[in-house]
Amino acid sequence: MVNGEHKNKKKTAGKDLLRLGLSLLILFLLNYVGSFVFHRFDLTSEKRYTLSPQSKKIAENIQGTAFFKVYLEGNKLPAGFIRMRDETKEMLDEFRAYSGGKIQYEFVDPSANPDKNARMAFYEQLYREGLSPINLHLQESSGNSDIMVVPGAILSYRGREIAMNIYQDQGNPNTMAAVNYSIEELEYNIDNAIHKLTIDFKPDIAFLQGHGELDSIHVASSIKTLSEYYNIRSITINHRSGALLDSSGNVRYKAIIVAKPDTVFPEPDKIAIDQYIMHGGKVFWLISPVYAPMDSLSKNGYTVGFPNNLNLDDMMFNYGVRLNTNLVMDFQCSGVPINTAMRGEPARWEVCPWLYEPLVGSTGNSTIVKNLNLVELNMASSLDTIKVPNVKKTVLLNTSKNTKLQNGTFARISFQLAIKLAHLSPADREQLMDAQFKEGHQPVAVLLEGTFKSLYQGRIPYPYNTPKYNYLAESKPTAMIIVSNGDVIRNETESGGKAASPLGWDTYARQMYSNSDFVLNSMNYLCGDSALLNVRDRQLQIRLLDDKRVKLEKTQWQVINLVIPVALIIILGLILAAVRKAMYAK
Repeated sequence: MVNGEHKNKKKTAGKDLLRLGLSLLILFLLNYVGSFVFHRFDLTSEKRYTLSPQSKKIAENIQGTAFFKVYLEGNKLPAGFIRMRDETKEMLDEFRAYSGGKIQYEFVDPSANPDKNARMAFYEQLYREGLSPINLHLQESSGNSDIMVVPGAILSYRGREIAMNIYQDQGNPNTMAAVNYSIEELEYNIDNAIHKLTIDFKPDIAFLQGHGELDSIHVASSIKTLSEYYNIRSITINHRSGALLDSSGNVRYKAIIVAKPDTVFPEPDKIAIDQYIMHGGKVFWLISPVYAPMDSLSKNGYTVGFPNNLNLDDMMFNYGVRLNTNLVMDFQCSGVPINTAMRGEPARWEVCPWLYEPLVGSTGNSTIVKNLNLVELNMASSLDTIKVPNVKKTVLLNTSKNTKLQNGTFARISFQLAIKLAHLSPADREQLMDAQFKEGHQPVAVLLEGTFKSLYQGRIPYPYNTPKYNYLAESKPTAMIIVSNGDVIRNETESGGKAASPLGWDTYARQMYSNSDFVLNSMNYLCGDSALLNVRDRQLQIRLLDDKRVKLEKTQWQVINLVIPVALIIILGLILAAVRKAMYAK
């Protein structure tokens, strides 16, 4: 009997050792195969932890080590910034995995130094490097407190450095909404930072001059943004056919920008632009069909609109767009300060709704405007698309549905309606909106893609019809963007006109609009950098806690999360002990 039990125990031990050996062998084989096969599983509904193909390509093509020093760290970070910090860590882990370890990071607490003066000096240093420290005012149960946060990172790569601001409030006073937006933009911002440091060749783009276009100080903000991707030039055609094309008919510039001209384009200049397009050149047209002097409005309280005769209507129509000589009045608008005091009274300034500064939104049909916030225009007009063979048209920006169109020919523009709207009750304002502002969404920006016919087909004048000028009657595949307002790219100035304000910054509303993003996205698309824009298509669902329910049901959920699991484990342990005792008792 004893020998039989001994044999059974030896047999059981042998089986156990065999199972252990097989398990270890399987684990070894799985690890060995895993060293050659790389795959990550993302079980979230919106694929939060799955990088886009463009991001994977950027990560895989890193040469050397890219190091992120992230300053979003600290013991007193608010809940929203803690979530943003964790999302940043997880996103950088994804990039590190796909880069094969060539992307590394470190999180640093910028407030760790107990010396106040040293901390402030460090904040100033980070600000000079391009990061934006922000002072948060926290309301806690124990009282109010202030904390300085630096939600950004410095990327070092191949001896170069670039600042990346993680938190982007876009002028939004709602911190949670800004955190949500920042997390959605996180992958794009990391891609963008790496892309800027790995650009080996910058294409040339040019701002057209010579027809009253915006001067350098009023496009300085866009020049600064675009110069991170392109070499910026300024070109005056001056009747020269070779200003935009070389002697072989190749385009000299990847794209040109026509920023709010106000004088007539002579035919030789139009021919040069037309042939630039025919040879594959891209154009970003920013045209204001109506001119309204702002000086008169400021001095007298009213001004008059005039058609802006640029001699471009035939070109626009030929390519597929008609710019209307009207003015868009939109209830979705920004404000303007107006002195509402009666004559003889002390000045009383109020920010009143200015219907001639519409805040237009994206249609969402193109990566150029996908997930873009509102864009601010000024004295804009509507546009119509014309059916042209082989040209695809995509509307990029629309006014709101509460729009009214005013004839722009000798139109009287005054502050009277703005003052009236500022003092109307919400009910009266809604009644006025429903009664008069019912023109619906009006397109103000459109993308044209395809092959275009030359405006001068069949009537090209001498000497442009000679072989020397490489005249083409039909274009190579190309694209252009037309916006019926030149002020979309115009930045305000400060310091007496010597410095440029950020493009899209509204001083009175203390709001940052998406003009700069729209300009950059448009140029990226026209210049063939649209792959990077696809990353912006993603929308992450941030599942926030309900603060009211957290306070009211705090004890209840503490019991559910802490007491019940422990109680279940104890009960399960007692049941298993009882079953085990009963089995061995038999």
